[in-house]
Amino acid sequence: MTIRVLVADDQPLVRAGLVGIIETAGDLSVVAEAGTGRTAVEETELYRPDVVLMDIRMPDMDGIRATQLITHASSARVVVLTTFDLDTYVYAALRAGASGFLLKDTAAPDLLNAIRTVAAGDALLAPSVTRRLIARFAEPPAQATPDSHLLERLTAREREVFLLVADGLSNQEIATKLHVTAGTAKTHVAHLLSKLDARDRIHLVIMAHRSEQPDELERAVWRI
Repeated sequence: MTIRVLVADDQPLVRAGLVGIIETAGDLSVVAEAGTGRTAVEETELYRPDVVLMDIRMPDMDGIRATQLITHASSARVVVLTTFDLDTYVYAALRAGASGFLLKDTAAPDLLNAIRTVAAGDALLAPSVTRRLIARFAEPPAQATPDSHLLERLTAREREVFLLVADGLSNQEIATKLHVTAGTAKTHVAHLLSKLDARDRIHLVIMAHRSEQPDELERAVWRI
């Protein structure tokens, strides 16, 4: 099945470069291009892409607002792709419903894999972004939060899968680690998302680091 992609960037040369990279992959296809945030919203409604690559600084409507409108009105998943590695953009993009945040210096193979990952229902962040995001949410809360003692609410198997997701493992890697099928691992993750009312894997990571289980979580190697 071909993954349909919309590329939104106000710089024609950058947009052409992204389109050229995506078109080298046999399982990906660019169905539309947009030079403004408003056009990206309109073309998402018209072309129904699976994934939208969204720049942040664009005329007419910025990428954050466009992401919010797209994620609320369609099933398209958004990967924010920007030159600016700023915390405010990361948090705004995630609040708007983005499933990923990458920098424009991301290598072409990593960009293609990111599109596939997001299209499959997972979420991802650039490594440098992940480290800061984790650092922010790992700070001890001033008082108890809804995430306190989170792991105590899970079964032994759910707890194991939860910590592996927090460790950045994909469904296939979780399956290998637990000696189960990829389908079983995917089911476990889906149960976690439902039970904890989490939007995606990034939300699970945040929950993990806001829970009061530092001894187990500090062993994680962040590879998202």
